[in-house]
Amino acid sequence: MEAVGIIPARYGSTRFEGKLLADFCGKPVIQHTWENAKKSNSIDDLIVATDDKRIYNVAKGFGANVVYTSTAHKSGSDRLTEVAASIDANIIVNIQADEPLLYPAMIDDVVGAILKDRTLVMSTLCHKINCAAEIHDPNVVKVVFDRNGSALYFSRSPIPYERMGSDDKLQVIDYYKHIGIYAYAKDFLFTFKSLPQSRLEKTEKLEQLRVLENGYRIKVIETKFDTIGIDMPEDLEKAIELVKRKQ
Repeated sequence: MEAVGIIPARYGSTRFEGKLLADFCGKPVIQHTWENAKKSNSIDDLIVATDDKRIYNVAKGFGANVVYTSTAHKSGSDRLTEVAASIDANIIVNIQADEPLLYPAMIDDVVGAILKDRTLVMSTLCHKINCAAEIHDPNVVKVVFDRNGSALYFSRSPIPYERMGSDDKLQVIDYYKHIGIYAYAKDFLFTFKSLPQSRLEKTEKLEQLRVLENGYRIKVIETKFDTIGIDMPEDLEKAIELVKRKQ
């Protein structure tokens, strides 16, 4: 297989426990994520990876390919690596389970980047921020990248920092939020897992900084699609409201 999508799914969440099974327009959050990801043209298989019986049973119920993983994993990428070890594929896609508004083309974009440039070990997405409140929201991760689309830094703080211009007026700066869908060259996924946690990663609580601190390149693709990750109950309300407005 060329590419396989994996949805790491856990029940516990400090800000919204059980969010993946929360009702979202008549279906669990994770079912929306799975159904949208399943429509991608770029993945040959899609797997839900969980250590929780409740999620396992629900996912099995709506037809997903589900596997049990260790309960000892501290992160989604750890769970991802356990499942990927037994998969014969060149590219592994980490799909966040709490992204019910995911567009299939977003998966196609991150996979396509690696297919186009086999020197890449990792790719991800960003979207231009249109809401000022998101710039200062620590739950919205921001990213800056160079003219070739390689990530320079990810942060929970507003980056770049916009200083006053010489005319005492703010310059026009675009801010981009990171959307946490990752495609990995499979071999690199195990390299990443073997690297110790980095200083910046621990500071920002962002795993992808470990990649940058160790000198690897992350390709950032700008997507026209925006999503709402379900981190808190308020996010679920926003997502439901957005769906209602579209309907």
